Amino acid sequence: MDGWLGVLIMIGLGIGFAGVMVGLSLLLGPKNPTPEKLAPYECGMAAVGDARERHSVKFYLVAMIFLLFDIEVAFLYPWALALRDLGWPGFVQIVTFFLILLVGYVYVWRKGVLDWGPVSSRVRSQRPKAA
Repeated sequence: MDGWLGVLIMIGLGIGFAGVMVGLSLLLGPKNPTPEKLAPYECGMAAVGDARERHSVKFYLVAMIFLLFDIEVAFLYPWALALRDLGWPGFVQIVTFFLILLVGYVYVWRKGVLDWGPVSSRVRSQRPKAA
């Protein structure tokens, strides 16, 4: 328990500081709400449309691909720390890992998942001609 006492004190201080700051802002802050101040704010642009509208499937595909390629960094960091101990076998393993990732990237690229613009001429040329 002695090792955790410092951690518990820091957690308590963090929660206490956050609570005091929120409480002070509620007590001392100005209170003059206007419709403009109560409107949702997103990246400096006015909100357009409904927040509950449906997104394209491409949005979710790109999000999943981002997560997959982003998680590779979680594997890259420990490998970089242990590179000297791993030697050449570790280097071959990471090159193999990146080749597998490259194959996946080329696959989603060729499938057109990363195309966000209008239909490209490549896809247009593959469509059957109307008779």
